[in-house]
Amino acid sequence: MSALTLAARDSATMTRRQLKRLIRYPSMTVQLVITPVIILLLFVYVFGGTLGNGLTHGGDGGRHAYINYVVPGILLMAVATAATGTAVMAATDMTEGIIARFRTMRISRASVLTGHVIGAVIQQLIGIAVVIAVAAAIGFRPNATLPEWAAAAGLLTLFALAVTWLAVALGIKSPTPESASNAPMPLVFLPFLGSGFVPTDSMPTVLRWFAQYQPFTPIMETLRGLLLGTHIGNNAAIATAWCIAIGAASYLWAKHTYNKA
Repeated sequence: MSALTLAARDSATMTRRQLKRLIRYPSMTVQLVITPVIILLLFVYVFGGTLGNGLTHGGDGGRHAYINYVVPGILLMAVATAATGTAVMAATDMTEGIIARFRTMRISRASVLTGHVIGAVIQQLIGIAVVIAVAAAIGFRPNATLPEWAAAAGLLTLFALAVTWLAVALGIKSPTPESASNAPMPLVFLPFLGSGFVPTDSMPTVLRWFAQYQPFTPIMETLRGLLLGTHIGNNAAIATAWCIAIGAASYLWAKHTYNKA
């Protein structure tokens, strides 16, 4: 059996381990999924009527316009929120001695990290599906074609992979699971500091500059274009480049930190 085949087999085993952990501790999954749903309901039903009126000029605004606008930001927030749980699980493995046990076994070293990532991405995709279902139930009406839905799903998966590798790296680097739970928190707030909840041109100059050039904004604008037919421009290329850059850098960081531990 080749080294690649062994690595694939071990990675599948570690992925099953992660999925069993998610099933064994469903409260964490529920908490990570329900948080973006609550934020969605809060912004749509408390602020949506007023904020939605500012999105259009003389057309149909209000809550209906706002829910279509805000869903892409909530989807990214769902991925970032789930990254918190990934960081905690990675830190738990590093601090409870299981990694030392794995290193005495004849398994691929990379499979431990790969299992964390694949299991977490599956969890994140479930969270995204729940958010979209709740959004559709309260009025989200995308007009995307099947290829556009496929492209949106591909971009979200690529984003989830990038954020998950970053969360794994942060979890491995953290001295305790408690500190790991705080490390990915800035990611949760980036949709607020981008075009997730209001257009960037409504922000003060310095904040607008940050919002326009931070990585989450082109991803959200690309999702809006794919799902709702708004102008995408060069946002798709920028979004893809950001995801690849974050994912590659985080993978190398996680691998280096794991090998040194």
